[in-house]
Amino acid sequence: MTLNYQSVLLKGQAYIGGKWRSGNAYYPVLNPANGEEIIKVPDLEAKDVNIAVNAAEQALKSWGKVPAKERAALMKRWHQLILNNLDELAGIITAEQGKPLAAAKDEILYGASFIEWFAEEGKRAYGDIIPAAKSSQRILVSKEPVGVVGAITPWNFPNAMVARKVAPALAAGCTVVLKPAEDTPLSALAMAVLAEQAGLPAGVFNIITTACPADIGVALTQHSVVRKLSFTGSTATGKILLRQCSETVKKVSMELGGNAPFIVFDDACIDRAVEGAIAAKFRNTGQACICANRIFVQEGCYDEFLEKFTKAVSILKVGSGFDEGIDLGPLINQSAIDKIDALVNDAKSKHGIILKGGKSHALGGLFYSPTVIGNASIDMRCFQEEIFGPIAPIFRFKDEKEVIAMANDTKYGLAAYFYANDLARAFRVAEALEYGMVAINEGSLSMETAPFGGYKESGIGREGSKYGLDDYLEIKYILLGGIEV
Repeated sequence: MTLNYQSVLLKGQAYIGGKWRSGNAYYPVLNPANGEEIIKVPDLEAKDVNIAVNAAEQALKSWGKVPAKERAALMKRWHQLILNNLDELAGIITAEQGKPLAAAKDEILYGASFIEWFAEEGKRAYGDIIPAAKSSQRILVSKEPVGVVGAITPWNFPNAMVARKVAPALAAGCTVVLKPAEDTPLSALAMAVLAEQAGLPAGVFNIITTACPADIGVALTQHSVVRKLSFTGSTATGKILLRQCSETVKKVSMELGGNAPFIVFDDACIDRAVEGAIAAKFRNTGQACICANRIFVQEGCYDEFLEKFTKAVSILKVGSGFDEGIDLGPLINQSAIDKIDALVNDAKSKHGIILKGGKSHALGGLFYSPTVIGNASIDMRCFQEEIFGPIAPIFRFKDEKEVIAMANDTKYGLAAYFYANDLARAFRVAEALEYGMVAINEGSLSMETAPFGGYKESGIGREGSKYGLDDYLEIKYILLGGIEV
């Protein structure tokens, strides 16, 4: 399979107020596997944000009053159209982001699951009646849409991150102005095509494409009509956006960086731990905020794990995502390659042992060989920095107390993984890890029914699950007095 350049889903326009808009300037979207141009999209400016926000504000007046059941019906039609166009949507992801086609299809299904989930969950935004202090009073609590939502999504999951933000917003009765990542806007635009086909009213879902994300970010965060910002990306950028949002005291959801520990205790099933580590480390070529960043192995099973893990890494196949049997695609850009090289060189300078990889792949370009670093130590950059690439540093530890301290020695607190068979240990370690998500004996933890989010500098709020709807709702207290009893 290759990208269908004639597909109606492949758009080279922005989407504002229910209309496909051209721009005064354009920039190319490139395929990271070969550097070829896929299509050009408009390079919009801050003034275009005002147009999109105004469209969203007008649409909010009616969309926020549509019964939740009717909103759900529209979202379910959108969900079905996504499933009907699975292959074409996956092709767009592989072309603009680089991940293998099978992984792209998995992403489409994952993203669609949020639309289906929140279509139903929007019908359960329950209020309360609270007992009043006086017999002549009644206390009512209702939930209302927060208003116009600004959403900024990353390049690593260009379909799923759109769905994970837009679905709860729409289900709650909010309208959205979305800025997708400049490297991967095509998946978001394809989603808008299908939303339009599903009958989503004009102005409910708007998309701004740009090669200058900082300018658009300022425009969204400073606009007084935008009452909430939802962002997925780096902690550094998140802090900038938080400061900007403070000027208008916006509600925020921040899904930021990670530094996930992957812990293997000596009572674990090593074969299962290796399988889980491969999944947790090399998903999307290591370009995910919940990828295993630091692999800690207890000294009693260190040698066995290292041997089996290195062997498993050696059979991973690197190449274009459109080729058969590919496990790892390219990195997103040259900056990512430069960072990976720097991390590997730093590890080598601090006595790290390169057991596999450690260099650019023979394919050249943005392809990098999956890498295993033995004899990893806490003074290496890869201990504190988010790697975001196919590098697996392996750290040795002695006991439970030591590894918990090492795992928590970071400003991040998004995802953590560990393998152990002792039930008491499972509870102790899960409760001691300072992370918003902990997977025990599993190498994957993301699903629409569970709350996704982190502690510390990994973010604010939760996406997915029943908790994910609350971030798009305001709570209103109504006191009714003068009731004759």
